[in-house]
Amino acid sequence: MGDRVRFGIVGLGAMGAGHCHYVRDLVPEAELTAVCDVDADRAREIGEQYSVPVFTEPEAMFASGLIDAVLIATPHYFHTPLAIAAFQHGLHVLTEKPLCVTVSDADRMIEAARQSGRKFGIMYQMRTRPENRAARQLVEQGALGEVRRTLLITAWYRTQAYYDSGGWRATWAGEGGGVLINQAPHYLDLFQWLGGLPCRVQAQVRTRLHDIEVEDEAFALLEYPNGAHGYLYATTNEVPDENAIEICGDKGKLCLYNGKLEFWQFERSIREFTFETDQMWGSIRAERVEVPIEPLPEDALRDHPAIIQNFARSILYDEPLIAPGEEGLAVVELINALILSGKRGVPVSIPVERAAYDALIAELKAQSRPKTRLREQRLTDPNLVR
Repeated sequence: MGDRVRFGIVGLGAMGAGHCHYVRDLVPEAELTAVCDVDADRAREIGEQYSVPVFTEPEAMFASGLIDAVLIATPHYFHTPLAIAAFQHGLHVLTEKPLCVTVSDADRMIEAARQSGRKFGIMYQMRTRPENRAARQLVEQGALGEVRRTLLITAWYRTQAYYDSGGWRATWAGEGGGVLINQAPHYLDLFQWLGGLPCRVQAQVRTRLHDIEVEDEAFALLEYPNGAHGYLYATTNEVPDENAIEICGDKGKLCLYNGKLEFWQFERSIREFTFETDQMWGSIRAERVEVPIEPLPEDALRDHPAIIQNFARSILYDEPLIAPGEEGLAVVELINALILSGKRGVPVSIPVERAAYDALIAELKAQSRPKTRLREQRLTDPNLVR
């Protein structure tokens, strides 16, 4: 292997094409040595652009001896079979988010990774941002104390042209969900990374604006194992974009609002003060504390390239993974619970009952229909790191 990890990228749509650039041009510990897409013309185009061997069959690329690791950037349903096949070929696997569509598929991926002994990562690049790392450190230090309330708002805007850009997009058969499985996973990951995973959800999911068969809006009440409650809202119908997380604890409160971190430290524990004070109108002083946020060095990679670099360094030097693949299960649990609750109209517990969600997704896929409006486009989001 030497001092660089040889990557093969499978899935050369907008995101996969971006990853080709990151691997070849930005990550010194990685090199792009093969690409694969079932669309032979697209595979040839990207292969010629990056001067690497081209495959149209993933198994052939996996068995080629040209790669040490695979980066999966296909539509969601293909993540599971591709990851399992790659592990069986002795390859390391880094997959785009979400981990997969169903919790049962997540279980299979995690077991395949365990049996292979190879590295397994997921592209949750928001974990690399300094403000999010500082928030996580507050949680790990116990600065918030026991969680009492949570809030997540992840609001985005997408045009109808975006949804019409691919036959798989926004369909139950091709994508397995809408805003919850496409736009929301990064903030769902941060939300549970900081506040923990709820044990029960009561959700509604609906198609409010777009001409699509999956949800473009979801909202839910959340309950945690310790009795704490929370609220979640996700949409692709709102301008401007807004991403807000609040984690309110017994000893402190943190807020992440559009990339800015605020933290309040309480003079006393809420639980202790409530019963120990003899003051009828007493209250607890909450002090706004400036949290030290360690800036990234000028030459440090950010976002997607940072995750790829960390994954390569984990393979080469056993550096701890920023986003281990098995941690992607928590978001799939949350997505499945929200959709199952919204579609069945009942509260749903986490862990999600595997058979119940498999039955629901089978029903939804059976009802899925080919798009009547489709204008294929493979354009990488211009807001992504280049």
